[in-house]
Amino acid sequence: MKKGMLTTTALALTLGLLAAGNAQARDTKLMLSIAEAMNSADFQEKLDSTITFSFGGLPAGKSIGERHGNYTSNKKTNAFGKSDQEACRWALLSALLSFQDRVRSEGGNAVVNLESYYKANPMISTTEYECHAGGVIAGVALRGDVVTLAP
Repeated sequence: MKKGMLTTTALALTLGLLAAGNAQARDTKLMLSIAEAMNSADFQEKLDSTITFSFGGLPAGKSIGERHGNYTSNKKTNAFGKSDQEACRWALLSALLSFQDRVRSEGGNAVVNLESYYKANPMISTTEYECHAGGVIAGVALRGDVVTLAP
């Protein structure tokens, strides 16, 4: 390979790596609607309707019969070719599916006090969840209590 071609190839590789690094370095914080996500067809189809997911506290009029523990779920999803909102919904669904599996394994019927927990910083809301989107990955971290709600 000629010296000029080698320099051009090295420069192209360096620029490509810098561009990839910049795309991956993006970390856009989004606050998105819980209700919009929960009412979407994918959530309705994949989440067990017998398990309650309650953000920011207990469902109205309910009390805890038994506590099974406080857990976190930190899920990432491929954001390539998706809008930030779409990628964030998938990450939220993955996190809730992880909690659903935990509820089943612990013998509970609900996850209450759900809160966003990105980088271990709690953000409590009954209407919004926090998601961070980058060039190729979006992530949602949640923390909540797996419980059995009293009848």
